[in-house]
Amino acid sequence: MAPPSAPNPAPNPAPEPASGGSRWLKVALLVLFGGGIVAFFALGGQRYLTLETIKSNRDALLAFAQAHFVLALVIGFVVYAGAVAFSLPGGLLLSLATGFVFGRWVGTVLVVFAATAGATAVFLAARYIFADAARKRLGALGAKINAGFTENAFNYMLFLRLVPLFPFFLVNLAPAFTSIPLRTFVLATFLGIIPGTFVFVNLGQTLGRIDSLQGLVSVETLGAFALLGVFALVPILIRKYKSKSAAAS
Repeated sequence: MAPPSAPNPAPNPAPEPASGGSRWLKVALLVLFGGGIVAFFALGGQRYLTLETIKSNRDALLAFAQAHFVLALVIGFVVYAGAVAFSLPGGLLLSLATGFVFGRWVGTVLVVFAATAGATAVFLAARYIFADAARKRLGALGAKINAGFTENAFNYMLFLRLVPLFPFFLVNLAPAFTSIPLRTFVLATFLGIIPGTFVFVNLGQTLGRIDSLQGLVSVETLGAFALLGVFALVPILIRKYKSKSAAAS
């Protein structure tokens, strides 16, 4: 008599649909970022982020920083990172104020770290909330663009950060819809914003003589930034040339 056959293994359970917790977290993040922007304007935040306000309170800012240096650094970091994370206007003014209060070297380090932290926060939030839906909508075209960008993500990000043509908040958001690794985004942002940050923070030391935010940087300086951005693309051009040469041979 044949032994009884072993029972068939139970089928793998079907994957469970995404829990409502993820959906609610996305809604909460949207409310947080949207509410932060609305609150800023509703409470008149834009009235405090003006050149006139900073200049009229410069003595008080200097006195506070001298009396509470570490606390002033923490406050400066939080304010700058928050402004970047919520994509609020006034980044240039905050850079000038930071340079005026802390000097060119400490101010540059503070702004670079704070801006990188804020940019990373909004990048992660946008990726978590919108990236999957955006990729599905873009379909094959989006996948092709994503592959091309991600292949040379560090050089492209460095170019976007160095060239002052692109709005900072847009460069924070757009890469979130690609597959660029977080580490690459953070490193390219950190390195790419150093030159521009130093220029604007250094200008902040002459805050008392600045009457307008227009024309602060010369055309030559902007051209130098653009040239640095072009240099960031050189490795991509070399790789493309080598791949075409190899294919042709």
